[in-house]
Amino acid sequence: MNAVRNHTCRSFGDFGFGDIEREAIYRAIFTRRDVRSHFRPDPIDDAVLSRLLMAAHHAPSVGFMQPWNFIVIRDQKRRAAVRDLFLTARSQELPHIAEDRQALYRKLKLEGICESPLNLCITCDRSRSENSPLGRWHNSQMDLFSTVCAVQNFWLAARAEGIGVGWVSILNADALKDLLDIPDHVVPVAYLCVGHVSEFASQPDLERNGWGSRLPLSDLVMSETYAGVGEDALKAAANAIANRG
Repeated sequence: MNAVRNHTCRSFGDFGFGDIEREAIYRAIFTRRDVRSHFRPDPIDDAVLSRLLMAAHHAPSVGFMQPWNFIVIRDQKRRAAVRDLFLTARSQELPHIAEDRQALYRKLKLEGICESPLNLCITCDRSRSENSPLGRWHNSQMDLFSTVCAVQNFWLAARAEGIGVGWVSILNADALKDLLDIPDHVVPVAYLCVGHVSEFASQPDLERNGWGSRLPLSDLVMSETYAGVGEDALKAAANAIANRG
């Protein structure tokens, strides 16, 4: 971390990372996975976990509000109770899945709550910056968006450390708040399964299982206005990167 903080620019105005550093960042982004299985039981060292949490704590936040908290959950009984919440929520979600996809949905592994050595609930304290409207006057959800940035920082740092992370989104937020004694003004943003893994899949699980595929970036780039036509050179460059795999 100190090496990053003390990074000296190679030349005036050159603030980019070196080739190895830059490649490492892109590798973390492109090989990050939402891990549901392959968790190993061995615990995560507190020194490693503290680095991941420090990375999350250095996420950008609008108005420097830093609205996050991190609930570390190791107790097996508590995690089993969370898994019961997941199973209930999943049964409620199933009828809303297209009928021709329900069989595949049932086969998908969508959590690793009890298999991972620890769980982490990242929350947003919506009262933390209530007296400071900076960046929130016109969009009161910026504290929630900022907390998601902390989740992403944690996730990418975990990938760099060889730690797997799985986001369990199929949970009733109110039931989870009751179970974890989360106050009314605090929102649980992400419930994560965290642990060492035996492997990182070469593809996202949902893609590998045929649930969906990644959309072409060139189809999502617009020029000047929504659905604006243009940026052909940019789209060609994006396609070239995608074709290199």
